[in-house]
Amino acid sequence: MPPMPRNVEVKARIHDWERVLKVCQRLSGSNGEKILQRDVFFNATKGRLKLRDFQDGNGQLIYYERPDQLGPKLSNYSISNTADPPGLETVLAQALGVRGKVVKERFLFMVGQTRIHLDRVKDLGDFLELEVVLTESQTAQDGDLIAKELMNSLTISQDDLLTGAYMDLLQDIEKNRSSF
Repeated sequence: MPPMPRNVEVKARIHDWERVLKVCQRLSGSNGEKILQRDVFFNATKGRLKLRDFQDGNGQLIYYERPDQLGPKLSNYSISNTADPPGLETVLAQALGVRGKVVKERFLFMVGQTRIHLDRVKDLGDFLELEVVLTESQTAQDGDLIAKELMNSLTISQDDLLTGAYMDLLQDIEKNRSSF
């Protein structure tokens, strides 16, 4: 079996959408691509499994393993495309159970080998994700350096970095609501 693709990821909360948008446009030389996404997370015994529905009849089943830590982190992932997100969601929900759903409006910018995502997440707010897609010959440290340079360009502070996924944040909010 071939090795799983790898990337180095950074996720951060952003406070000034317009400023970050302008920096992303300047760095990428583009206005970005707007993508609507609905992610359904399923119960998995290891890693994370989600179905990404692009709301246009297409989707992707994505499995990934990534540590929950601040700053750049190595992620291993596998992706399978689908032309039937609702049908696949039904089957996976019956087999595994649904952990939760994340709905977002994403703007994608490409800067070299890095995908920059500006996300407006329903019930959470505004975020930025960096995904430095590694070549086979690159190390996680190479990806860390690229990510840190972009973090500096985007003035992302350590205080704004997040450890987990949007799904984790939504579940934390739900837990806090139910504890009152």
